[in-house]
Formats: sequence, structure tokens, C-alpha cells
Amino acid sequence: MPELGKTPRPLPDVDPVWTRIRHEASAAVTDEPLMGGVFHSSILHHKTLEQALAFRLSQKLASAEMSEQILREIMDTAHASDAGLGKAARADLVATFERDPACNRFMKPLLYFKGFQAVQAYRIAHWLCLQGRFDFASLIQMRVSEVFGVDIHPGARIGQGIMIDHAHSIVIGETAVVGDNVSMLHSVTLGGTGKQDGDRHPKIGNGVLIGAGAKVLGNIRVGDCARIAAGSVVLEDVPPRSTVAGVPARVVGEAGCAQPSLTMDHLLRGEI
Repeated sequence: MPELGKTPRPLPDVDPVWTRIRHEASAAVTDEPLMGGVFHSSILHHKTLEQALAFRLSQKLASAEMSEQILREIMDTAHASDAGLGKAARADLVATFERDPACNRFMKPLLYFKGFQAVQAYRIAHWLCLQGRFDFASLIQMRVSEVFGVDIHPGARIGQGIMIDHAHSIVIGETAVVGDNVSMLHSVTLGGTGKQDGDRHPKIGNGVLIGAGAKVLGNIRVGDCARIAAGSVVLEDVPPRSTVAGVPARVVGEAGCAQPSLTMDHLLRGEI
């Protein structure tokens, strides 16, 4: 109980994700002292995950056209005005840790995983779009494509808890919608067909798993908790909780579990 007449001190912010990242970085300085500068500059010098993200992304995306300082200021401003960006980043980071067996520490996506980094940069570009700053958003999209090999249009709408494994050659179009807790592997395309304008890209439900090299084309709906097999070309709506495979893709069975994006099980067991 606070003493009478005294104003109680505010409780400190609790951020278990950021706390764990800092503990991992402190341990890493001891384990790999030659990289101590990286761990300090990217993590230990920052008070919040948002600040660390702004530093890391601006460092990666800076170019002769746009300095690291300006990019960092833009990202700091975005995070300060929209707390949802940091919330989504934490959900994406935890999703990567839980679903990617190569991710054994929370700090790895922040430092090394271009799928996580590309999605967080997209979130900044999308925020810029919402502010009407389309040229700056396009510049970030271009740099993300050049640096990470991931091309996400800033107009796309992407939920949280997103895990993109390896992430090379990912393409997500302007009017695409991706729900929460979606997992996809490298070389996935969520694209349009033809030259039509307007709403022309796929709508991916919650909990969907999209295998490597899958192409989902046109303004079609992939239902919640569906599974798209690697290499498939999906041209029609996919029912919820089903598995589709082939070129063109067809329904070959049920998804096999309640939420395939969490189990990351890509094997087809007798469906075809």
C-alpha cells in the first residue's frame, strides 16, 4: 500500500518479448565477442523493440537515394503514431519462433531473417499509404525488393502472426488480403491475372498454410485453415479446412488439422 499523501509510482511497462531479446543479446556478446558491436548497436542500445526495428530496417534499406537517418525517423514516427505496428511485429516474431525449427532464439528474426524484416518494412510502407504518402511507400517497396528479394505492395492488407520461411521471391499484389496466423514458404505469389484494374488479387483467410512455389492468382478466396500444396497453381476459391494441390489446383482432401499454418505439415498422405 502506498503511504497516505503520496502519489503511487506508475508500474513499469512489461514487454516479455523485448526482455527476452535483450537477455539473448547479452548472452550472445559473451558467446561471440567479435559480434558484440552488432548486438549492442542493433539491440542493447535501444529501449524498445520498436526502436530496434527502426534502427535495423533503416540500416538495411538505406541507399544513396534515402539516408538511414531519414528512414529511421519515418519508422520511429510510424511506430509512435500506431501502436498496432509494434503489436504485429511481436506477433510475427513469436510466430516465426514457434513455427520455424531453425529459429531457436527470439533475436534471430530481428537480426537475420529477411522474411520477418521484409514484413515489418511492408508494415511501415502500408502505414505511409494510409497517410497518403504513396511515393515514400513505393520507395520502401522497391528497396525491400532489392535488398530482401520480397515484393509486397504497400496497398496489400496483411494480418499479424505472419511467418514467411526463407522468403525468397515472395510476391504479394496491391489488393491482396492476408489474414492472421498465415504461414508461407519461398516463391509464393499472390498475384492478379490479365490487365484488369480494381480488386484483382487473392484473399487469404486466417490460419492458411501456403507451400513453396505456390501461385494463387486472381480475386479468389482461400478459406480459413486451408492448405495449399507446394508448386500448386490456384485459380478458383479454396474451401475452408481443405487441402488443394496440382496445376491447376483441385481439392484433394481435408487440411488434416485444425490450423495447418501452426503445424507447418506440408506432406500429402494419400489425398491424391
